[in-house]
Amino acid sequence: MKRGTTYPAEILTTDEIRQLLACCTSGSLGLRNKALIMVLWRCGLRISELLDLRACDITPESVRVLHGKGDKARTVGVDSETAAVVGQWLERRRSLGLSGRQPLFCNLKGEPLHTNAVRELLKRLAAKAGVAKRVHPHGFRHTFAAHAAKQLPIHYVQQALGHSSLEVTSRYVNHLGSEAVVAVAGLSWE
Repeated sequence: MKRGTTYPAEILTTDEIRQLLACCTSGSLGLRNKALIMVLWRCGLRISELLDLRACDITPESVRVLHGKGDKARTVGVDSETAAVVGQWLERRRSLGLSGRQPLFCNLKGEPLHTNAVRELLKRLAAKAGVAKRVHPHGFRHTFAAHAAKQLPIHYVQQALGHSSLEVTSRYVNHLGSEAVVAVAGLSWE
């Protein structure tokens, strides 16, 4: 894949994401990976925003992004399932002697994760889970947008993603027109 090449977004299904989560081990790293995937999937964060999070930035109700794109701050809601998984990771971190000084998603020594490490992790999990789509951090952002746009007004999706304009948000949800193609193709003409 050439750098700078744009590919259409491949939205992950809930089943595909559940397969990824099922491939996370039960150990400390597996729990961290599960929490990381849940936050990417359910909060729509950019990879840099995710890796900048500290334990104090997440509550059972929300995630606070202090330095989003353009250095803009925002708060995104968190569902109870994600909060529970992150809560388990926070407990495990404490048992490992990690404090709030380290990034929320770090290695077991408290050192920051790098974006390439997360990309490679997601590739490995996708191969292990048998997910044929390209699985990468930004794909979870598109998946979040697609899922949220089916249930929320578009301006709420825009705020959650931290977009300054609806035009940018519409690029994340423009593939939803494919559902109209399927619906029309399935019309009964009798």
